[in-house]
Amino acid sequence: MPELSWKHHTLIQALLSRGPLEEKDFYFVFEGVSGRNPATHRQILNDCLLKINKELAFVQFELRGCRNQYDGKIYYGVVNNIADEQAKLGTQYSVPQIAFYKAVIEAIVQDETAQGSISNIDALNVRLEHQVQNGLGSQSQAGSSAIPTALKNFSKSQKEKTLNELVRDRWLCSTPDGNVGLGVRSFLDLRSWFHNNDVPPCHVCNEAGVKADLCQNEECTVRIHNYCLRKKFSQKRVDKLCPGCGTEWRVPKSEFIEEDEGEEQNEPIQSQVPLSGSAKRKRLRNCKSELNAVNTGLSQPSQRVPDPRRSSRRSTPVRYA
Repeated sequence: MPELSWKHHTLIQALLSRGPLEEKDFYFVFEGVSGRNPATHRQILNDCLLKINKELAFVQFELRGCRNQYDGKIYYGVVNNIADEQAKLGTQYSVPQIAFYKAVIEAIVQDETAQGSISNIDALNVRLEHQVQNGLGSQSQAGSSAIPTALKNFSKSQKEKTLNELVRDRWLCSTPDGNVGLGVRSFLDLRSWFHNNDVPPCHVCNEAGVKADLCQNEECTVRIHNYCLRKKFSQKRVDKLCPGCGTEWRVPKSEFIEEDEGEEQNEPIQSQVPLSGSAKRKRLRNCKSELNAVNTGLSQPSQRVPDPRRSSRRSTPVRYA
């Protein structure tokens, strides 16, 4: 198996040290080490990222791309495929802090209106006892004694401090309206967790519809990301109807930019297998967004790619899932 060159290592280290990178910033780094503009040399970029992905698989890391569901921008990162949340967040966060993070994201994704956020007050009032692992016994069976003291004594001031740290590290974010939403690192790492917890997907891209628009028909369950709506309905001859029930999708005209038919929007690269034709181009975009969240994971203590010989943990795309 061919070894990675210094160019590959430079890309990985750039992502490990800087954390998730927006597409334009990742392109800048790639062009600096390769001398090629990835926007015009997509095959070179694709081959490079796929090669890195094959090597990272041995240490349970993965190149992954995603869109930030709040602004529609593509980000790249390397994510930890280890399954448990402790491994995801690393030693930087304590057990109560990890439980608090889980409680917050559960509150956000369980919102049936798909606003993708909760208020700061709601975030500080989340209950951590629901995060007690099954092995500790249920509260109904063992009473409040089954709840670890560290969780029972986790104060609001500690929650507020943790909230600020999670926003700083981009696991959470502060939305324009002042609420708490998911950060780009969560979108990169939690794909499997979203799926395993039945978060309703976007009808267009099939990614979790955490922040999405809903069909006006209350009996219809279709939800679509705002940027997917733009892609689906921006063509002049396309009827703006719900793909599920046919109800008119009422969206202000100002939100759409008319595009030529057949114009393709960049999509983050998601797979590791080389493709061909339009599938290859789509894969490329997905893989790019994958290189972003490398070591900016809630596990920031270690900024180096782990030794394959010591790696015997598990795997998930958040698989913090």
